[in-house]
Amino acid sequence: MHAERVSNFNSAWTGMVPVDDTALAVTDTGGPGPCVIYLNGQFASQAYWRRVIAELGGEYRHITYDMRARGRSRRSAAAASFETHVRDVGSILAARGVDRAIAVGWSYGAAVAVHWAGRNPDRALGVVPVDGAYPHDYPDAPPERVRQFWRRMRWLLPLLSRLGMAAKMSAEQHAQSNIELIEISAALGPILDGVTVPVRYVVATGANLGGGHDEMESARATLDPVLVRNPNITVSAKVASNHSKIVRKDFRAVADAVRELAGTPRARGRQSG
Repeated sequence: MHAERVSNFNSAWTGMVPVDDTALAVTDTGGPGPCVIYLNGQFASQAYWRRVIAELGGEYRHITYDMRARGRSRRSAAAASFETHVRDVGSILAARGVDRAIAVGWSYGAAVAVHWAGRNPDRALGVVPVDGAYPHDYPDAPPERVRQFWRRMRWLLPLLSRLGMAAKMSAEQHAQSNIELIEISAALGPILDGVTVPVRYVVATGANLGGGHDEMESARATLDPVLVRNPNITVSAKVASNHSKIVRKDFRAVADAVRELAGTPRARGRQSG
């Protein structure tokens, strides 16, 4: 590791963890409590988790990081690869000396968390998918349409990257990441059926910047048969937020799902939606 320093916020360790052809920006609060690793939305940074972390407090050890070519992390030739992001979870935990963790993932990160836990049941204490990891097919998003969208956006990518709405990647890499996620989502059913660790979903009810209310509700409905087939998977809360705002607005529901997995009481007076 290099570029190591200690921040003023909760005396957390922050630094760059080298992995393959890149280095990932990591923050680790340390501490003896259960470890929670947070996996971001497709182009988001680790800053999104601040309210969840503050809500859970010092009883937990919190690890956040920017995925390849996102936030403060460096560019990478494999930045668009879903498989690479799944492997990076284990690399981060190993670099920080963590044997087992609860994986909390929002949107893209939810699918990453489910895949990682399915492959590493001995290392996963549980998973909290936050409005993501739905086994949904997207027939209205064929690959060429996705590529056309990102080609039109290519001039805005540097600005969107600084705003946390895109990665430090080419338009084709952005398109490939989206196309791969669509394929991953369509194939999630068997992955979820095979998960043996406890999974607690936090589900939104509103729309998304890239999809209307009906489309999002259709995606969420694909979770219902999974809940019947696999008793390890339940819904911890259904909240009024839309997809984009759920981590910031309903951070308490996310924190309560973590508490369920850790076997600690929900915050007093809280109820699931």
